Amino acid sequence: MFLGEYHYTLDDKGRLSIPIGYRTALQEGAVVTRGLDHTLFLYPKEQWKSLAAKIAALPLSQADTRAFARLMLAGAMEVTIDRSGRITVPEYLRTYANLQKRTVISGLYDRLEIWDEDAWQDYVTRTEAAGDQIAERLGPAGL
Repeated sequence: MFLGEYHYTLDDKGRLSIPIGYRTALQEGAVVTRGLDHTLFLYPKEQWKSLAAKIAALPLSQADTRAFARLMLAGAMEVTIDRSGRITVPEYLRTYANLQKRTVISGLYDRLEIWDEDAWQDYVTRTEAAGDQIAERLGPAGL
């Protein structure tokens, strides 16, 4: 289970440290892909296989299904953790998420999200300001 918020620096080669407590969960392999909100999603390989199978099973005849599959599946890249606990984020994904030097890795239960630090701060500020309204809208979902 991934939880928390971690601040790291992306180096000039696109390498990014992974929080030490999560390295073991990703040691068997990981997949980084385009996420929503112009973030990157980082999944353990087994979690990714399950999600990818669900996406692949969606009806191909629907344009939204094809678009979402292209976003998530075509954007995906397998990554490995090096001896220093880093992954290399491909350039096309760094561009998609507008990753600069300062990044935030946020733990969201079954995945990690990788954000540009400024984008994360903007998102957190907006979400915190609307927290009560968001909670109200989620009430019918049992939360």
